Amino acid sequence: MGKIATNTITQTAILKERGMEFDCSLDKVKETLLDIGYYRLGFYWYPFEKNDSHEFIEGTKFSDALALYYLDVDLRHLLIRYINRIEINFRTKVVYYVSNKFKNSSTWFADPSIMYQDYINTLDNHYNHDFKKNNKTIKHHHNKNINDKYAPAWKTLEFFTFGAILKIFKSLKDKEIKERISQEYGVKNLKKFINIMETIVNVRNTCAHGGVLFDFKTPKGISTLPDLSFNNNDRHSLDSAIKTILYILNKISSNRKEEMHSHIKNLFLQNEKNEIIKTIIEDKIGYNY
Repeated sequence: MGKIATNTITQTAILKERGMEFDCSLDKVKETLLDIGYYRLGFYWYPFEKNDSHEFIEGTKFSDALALYYLDVDLRHLLIRYINRIEINFRTKVVYYVSNKFKNSSTWFADPSIMYQDYINTLDNHYNHDFKKNNKTIKHHHNKNINDKYAPAWKTLEFFTFGAILKIFKSLKDKEIKERISQEYGVKNLKKFINIMETIVNVRNTCAHGGVLFDFKTPKGISTLPDLSFNNNDRHSLDSAIKTILYILNKISSNRKEEMHSHIKNLFLQNEKNEIIKTIIEDKIGYNY
């Protein structure tokens, strides 16, 4: 489509002209386009296009693109649930170990003796008027302590994102604390641990912002560990990222790890009878049935 907005009647006609088969009523197609959006659904019928003119492979059904879309939606909701468990656990460990080692610096995240200056230089971009106004706990702290520039770490970091917490972790000068936390997750090599956590944050951000998952690729190769291996040695696929999440989750709760693994397996099994979706799961996601 060009740069001119079109209505669902035109959108439906374009899809039909390009060879898509509608295995449901045109009213249902238009309802779906108005519900999800032509542009967003385009990410999910892209795998069915055969050329740069966006013509579809013969036999492409609207229901297949929709099935891929809902697989992605279910996968995002599933992953974010368990990544949230990792995020909270990681945040807790960072706050606990650093705060207890530097008891005389409750705002250690802004302390140049504890943090690298490059991080401190960017702190006020985040810890600003809006941050204080929009977080009830932080707002209450500053109303009671008008001379404090920052609230204590155990209050402040509760409202930082997973990515922001990882940035704080990487900006800590104390290597001993970082290695202690890394080893609690079963990773002795600090660089590998950071790589693994960056992978999980990347998946988290994709899920949280409604990104497309089925063709997700990590920008960096995921670090390998003795107990962490990937199908076809693919260190970039979504399946490898999922295995990484399971690995870290297992260090927090083996029950939650097994639960997540079961949910992932069942979700993919639900799509096993659709050969087209099954092929995408195997070839794009990297999952082995």
